[in-house]
Amino acid sequence: MKRQQGFTLIEIAIVLVIIGLLLGGVLKGQELITSARVRNLISTQDGIKAAYFGFLDRYRALPGDYTAATVNITGISTTACNAGNGNGNGRIETTNQENVLAWEHISKAGFINGTYTCAALEGTTTTPVNPYGVRMQLIYDGVYGIASAGAARHNLKTGPQIPVEIVAEVDRKIDDGAPYTGGFQFSVYAGGGTAPTEGSAATPACTSGATTAATWNATNGSTNCGGTSTF
Repeated sequence: MKRQQGFTLIEIAIVLVIIGLLLGGVLKGQELITSARVRNLISTQDGIKAAYFGFLDRYRALPGDYTAATVNITGISTTACNAGNGNGNGRIETTNQENVLAWEHISKAGFINGTYTCAALEGTTTTPVNPYGVRMQLIYDGVYGIASAGAARHNLKTGPQIPVEIVAEVDRKIDDGAPYTGGFQFSVYAGGGTAPTEGSAATPACTSGATTAATWNATNGSTNCGGTSTF
């Protein structure tokens, strides 16, 4: 009769080491994915901000608000959005869809990749989207901050559908890490999707409340958050 044999301590130790290495690899891989997504969002924001200021420097006017775009930029459509020109009041507003026209101006002026054409109905041909497939926005408004009541100013919205841990890390890397202070703040802009929510740590909302002391709910699993960079 064969004598039954169990695992030796060495064999058990080897198995535990292998499991530890596998778990470590999975966690490290997830960390690398998160870091790549954060860098992508930051890079996108920086690229569009550079385009905004580059356009302003070249034409002495704001994209979307530029009154002579059809004269000085090749290929601007004259069939919609105030015939391709802004009203020149120094603000990128929803009037004449300047916030949509801005993408046509900066893309056809060569400041960003892709070509966008303003139209009455926003979509992928009028507006760039974030890595999660929803629209970004370049506009003069106050749809950010506490209860979306920030001071009206030009800002670039990331668009929603971003996991809270990603947008929180973006804030930590480029600003102060707080959703309601600094140059990068929480925004409820929907971008063609579902508007993000602010709330408490006990709910799947993006922030812990609606005060300047609030924090990003970075561990509650919310997958629909967004922010904006103010200029």
